[in-house]
Amino acid sequence: MAQTGNSFSTSASLIRRVKARDPEAWHRLSRLYGPLAYRWTRQCGLQPSDAADVVQNVFFSVSQSVDRYSSQGPKASFRGWLWTITRNAVREFHRQQATLPQAEGGTDAQIRFQEVAEPLDNGEDTPDSQEGFDATASLAHRALGLIKGDFEPLTWDAFWRTTIDNQPATEVGAALGMSAKAVRQAKYRVLCRLREVLADG
Repeated sequence: MAQTGNSFSTSASLIRRVKARDPEAWHRLSRLYGPLAYRWTRQCGLQPSDAADVVQNVFFSVSQSVDRYSSQGPKASFRGWLWTITRNAVREFHRQQATLPQAEGGTDAQIRFQEVAEPLDNGEDTPDSQEGFDATASLAHRALGLIKGDFEPLTWDAFWRTTIDNQPATEVGAALGMSAKAVRQAKYRVLCRLREVLADG
């Protein structure tokens, strides 16, 4: 397995690197969470072009305030923190639109936004939780794409066939020329890495 050392080994590590203004860390963070923030803005009633603009504002705010973010405490959650920033950015968008005559997405969009419940203190009550969208699964899908290059193709193939395709380890081993134990170890290594990346997201 070809790993990249301890870089991005945990979500907390990723945040630390973002705080340190590491460009690669910022790229990884935006790839993981950008689509989620965009989905939230769309659920708040914004049109695609407006949603894209608001997401840019969201990540500008993240870059300005990430030093104050802390994952410590039982109610801490990066996703909850990001939702708060996104919600505030959408509110600011509506305030700006309210000053324009017959602004696109005006009253109707504002009503839809008001129908989105306030998040709980633990950050779990987001639009996703209300509509049955599994944000964690979506993040995991993107995280898998980010960590794929950290593993040898054979290791990744063994993981994918057993975990995603749900094939028995013995069958996968026979197909890949590996023992069933080696297949299970490959699956375990990738899953551990995935859990670490998403540890406190």
